[in-house]
Amino acid sequence: MYDQDQTVSLQQLTKKLLKQSGAISELRDVLRFHENRYYVLNDPLISDAEYDKLYKDLEKLENEDPQLITPDSPTQRVGNSLNKDFITVPHLVGMLSLENSYNATDLNDWDKRLKKLLNVTHLEYSAEPKFDGASISLIYENDLLVRAATRGDGIAGDDITTNIKQIRSVPLSAKFSNYGIKRIEIRGEVLMTKIIFKKYNESLVDQGSAPLANPRNAASGSLRMKDPNEVKRRNLEAVLYHVSFIEQNEGENHLNKLLSKHSTTLEMLHELGFKTPVQEKKVLKDIGEVVDFCKIFEDKRDDLPYEIDGVVIKVNAVEFQQQAGSTTHHPRWAMAFKFKARQATSKLLKIEFQVGRTGSITPVAKIEPVHIGGVTVTSASLFNEEIISGKDIRIGDTVIVERAGDVIPYIVKPLKELRDGSEEIIIFPKSCPICNDELVRPEGEAVSRCVNINCPAQVAERIIHFVSKDAMDIKSLGEANIRKFFELGLLTDIPGIYKLDFEKIGALEGFGKRSIDNLQNAIEQSKAQPLPRIIFGLGIRYVGETTAKKMAKEITHLLDFVDFAEEKLLHIEDIGVKVASSIYQFFHLEDNIVMIKKLEELGVKLHQEKTLKREAGKLEGLSFLFTGTMPTLKRNDAEEMVEENGGKLLSGVSSKLNYLVAGEDAGSKLEKAKKTGTVKIISEQEFLDLMGK
Repeated sequence: MYDQDQTVSLQQLTKKLLKQSGAISELRDVLRFHENRYYVLNDPLISDAEYDKLYKDLEKLENEDPQLITPDSPTQRVGNSLNKDFITVPHLVGMLSLENSYNATDLNDWDKRLKKLLNVTHLEYSAEPKFDGASISLIYENDLLVRAATRGDGIAGDDITTNIKQIRSVPLSAKFSNYGIKRIEIRGEVLMTKIIFKKYNESLVDQGSAPLANPRNAASGSLRMKDPNEVKRRNLEAVLYHVSFIEQNEGENHLNKLLSKHSTTLEMLHELGFKTPVQEKKVLKDIGEVVDFCKIFEDKRDDLPYEIDGVVIKVNAVEFQQQAGSTTHHPRWAMAFKFKARQATSKLLKIEFQVGRTGSITPVAKIEPVHIGGVTVTSASLFNEEIISGKDIRIGDTVIVERAGDVIPYIVKPLKELRDGSEEIIIFPKSCPICNDELVRPEGEAVSRCVNINCPAQVAERIIHFVSKDAMDIKSLGEANIRKFFELGLLTDIPGIYKLDFEKIGALEGFGKRSIDNLQNAIEQSKAQPLPRIIFGLGIRYVGETTAKKMAKEITHLLDFVDFAEEKLLHIEDIGVKVASSIYQFFHLEDNIVMIKKLEELGVKLHQEKTLKREAGKLEGLSFLFTGTMPTLKRNDAEEMVEENGGKLLSGVSSKLNYLVAGEDAGSKLEKAKKTGTVKIISEQEFLDLMGK
């Protein structure tokens, strides 16, 4: 890529550069060479101080004559101002998800399907690590980086070009023209190495800030930062692993031999200065070799500098990729082999019984700190009493701890063979650990509950739920502040939100005039929230956002539900016996009625005009469910659009569902919808197309 003669003595080089014509161009080449050695090859030839000296020389020359500045100059990585917003930009080719496999059987079945589809008896594959970072798309035109975007909903993403320019392993220009390429779209992943992540977290702790959960979150959060300089400080890296689109120069409409295979396109990107998995990837002659490679790679995942959660296998021949095509969700020619969930052993030190918002008692295991998948785990869920007794888990046991989906820690089992007799049987409490009221375990349920509505633990959790984003959305009153106010006696119940003593709060550390004003304004504005949000915010058991909206359509005032018998509640769409019973009980507890009346006295709007029956709209007779993060629409806004146009909202995937609108990071609902074979899975843009927008 670069001439090795560029590693000559810096003193000689600088003198030579500053004397001859065209010096600025050569100086840029030298800087690019050393960026590549440092950020891509991890093999620097000069010190940071020497690099900084060259960089300042270039800055000086460009400042003296700004007309000499080019878009791909190393100095143009630094953002000049804060981004006020991110705009949505379309991908040249959709960024689809990958189909997952978990064992050799899945891989063999996929291989058979592909061979049948392509009508071939043999397929060559290319395998590489499945990086656990944030997906990006880069577009180069006439050798220059012109745009970078997040994955978004797969159709379009956020324009993050300025932030991507802060990542020095991303070349600002590359000689694609040498391969007859005019425009190219490349896919990759932004990562934070394990070492950098550890150092970054240590610096956060030193500053008194909370550490980040894992390298993936650190990378993903960085891409949408408004300050490009903060992105630069995080020392991110970008690994590019796929070419999704190529437009060749006029007269060069043939497919270059180098671009006919996935493995060789990676080598081309590497030669052009990109960081690629060219060293980790392997070309495999059949699916048997693929299975062996996945097993070997899983064993050495901890030896890599990055977090990975599997292996991606691709048909190596680009021609076969094009013939195989894609579904609406994933390319048929690629498969992700997912590694087993992370596990580790630890010692169970004690059990804490936590009280949830609805009074449920959850046993939480406190364990010796253990590092699992990039996170230090000190607590693990035990779910309920039946699981504890069924697995015979005891205090003092050595236990296997797993992060389900690499996220939620729980105890898989105790290692009984390591017991020495000192272990203690876990005794589940008969009374609430907070208020001491007797616990109740409803028939047919695995969870014991505290039914005291005034239990302090429940009150705090209910307040947190009431102010949450999808309920009353009181932005300045977060969980930490609620718990602080609750401990200090400044907040004792939900109506107390609207009676806060701001003079006393102002005397607390960290609460200046501006934060007090913001809090007051947010609380005042919440009084006018629509009735469905209030119903959801009350935290009635089994009542989610969708059910709350359907309930609101039946009344003009919240207290109308006092007069609803269970039979009448059952006539509300999608409300069954269990939900109807829960709603009835809530509105027939005197403490709840007193709370609701207090809210109204304090100015919270509990009434609404009776909604007239709408005329048939564009979505009449169609049902929708939204999952994941939408690139432009807020979930509530999208759901309102459905209802305003005559459509129905469902709370889960079922045979009644017509459309699942899937955004970024869609989870189990998406997987369930795919298995039905009847639910149409669409993107946000396809949903907007249905709306005629």
